[in-house]
Amino acid sequence: MNTFKIILIISFFFISFCNAQDGQDLFDLIEDKQDVELLPERMVFTQRLLWGDKGFLRKTGIAPLNTTQREKELKLRRSMLTTHQVLGYATLAAMVAQGIIGAKLHKDWSRSTYDLHKDMATAVNIGYFTGAGLSLFAPPPLINKKVKGFSSIKAHKTLATIHFSAMVLTNVVDKYKNNNIHRASAYTAFGSYAVAILVFKF
Repeated sequence: MNTFKIILIISFFFISFCNAQDGQDLFDLIEDKQDVELLPERMVFTQRLLWGDKGFLRKTGIAPLNTTQREKELKLRRSMLTTHQVLGYATLAAMVAQGIIGAKLHKDWSRSTYDLHKDMATAVNIGYFTGAGLSLFAPPPLINKKVKGFSSIKAHKTLATIHFSAMVLTNVVDKYKNNNIHRASAYTAFGSYAVAILVFKF
């Protein structure tokens, strides 16, 4: 567990470099009362489900669509995405530790190592799916333009589809004790997840 603790501590040093995607300029647009749409044209379905002009939070009156509310939502978005990034690094560190434990278990099975492997898997799942939820259900930005060509955001989203599918498959095949598929999907999840973080950062 010492290796895990070291990796976890190192990962948190990266958080100081993390910035939310909206940027202060979006708040300035509202504060300067410029003529801007309160919602972007492009939103992922989870955002539209909650935050769209006909979304659940609008229809119920919990979050009415107006300038003051959108200022609050952008602040909430920033907090949610920052937490998403923190959990991303922490989960990546947990995945590395899980890989070390899994390799040890595969080489020399023992009950204590197996129990540790299960506990770490629980921690990885909690961190991963909580982080995914924070990203998917965060309020939308003011502007979400489609960028032509390659971009780090496009790569991040493409890789997210891969590692999300691999994470689900890893959990499903584990129940059926298919070790080969379980290991392959776990490595795929880790590899695509790590690259997604690196691509988005750099």
